[in-house]
Amino acid sequence: MDAITAARELGKAIQADERYIAYNAAKLANDNDEELQNLIGEFNLKRQQLGLEMSKGADEKDEAKIEEANKEMQRLYTLIMQNEHMADFTMAKQGMDKLVNDINAIIGMCCDGEDPDTCEISSCTGSCATCGGCH
Repeated sequence: MDAITAARELGKAIQADERYIAYNAAKLANDNDEELQNLIGEFNLKRQQLGLEMSKGADEKDEAKIEEANKEMQRLYTLIMQNEHMADFTMAKQGMDKLVNDINAIIGMCCDGEDPDTCEISSCTGSCATCGGCH
């Protein structure tokens, strides 16, 4: 089996994984949640308005509009993140991200010459400041 064929097989395995299935279902639920989509649309519109106001020259900026836009964005963000579908999506995405990170770590170790059957996934962040000691 060549590497491309193996990658395709890996893709099939990923799509059969419970984390992918949960992520895909949560994404679909988000997409079908009209209230959530409206909130996201309002948030994006407010972000654009803020960007336009911020891009004005110093003498043209309206600090009150900027403050109001920031407060409205914070309010909308809170509503978005409190939405049940968004909460489920956030959790599912974390699981999916971990799966992808673990796969990438294994591929990276194999590219560095480690044995694919015995290389271990590390929780190392690369920062020794947060480390409790090397493995």
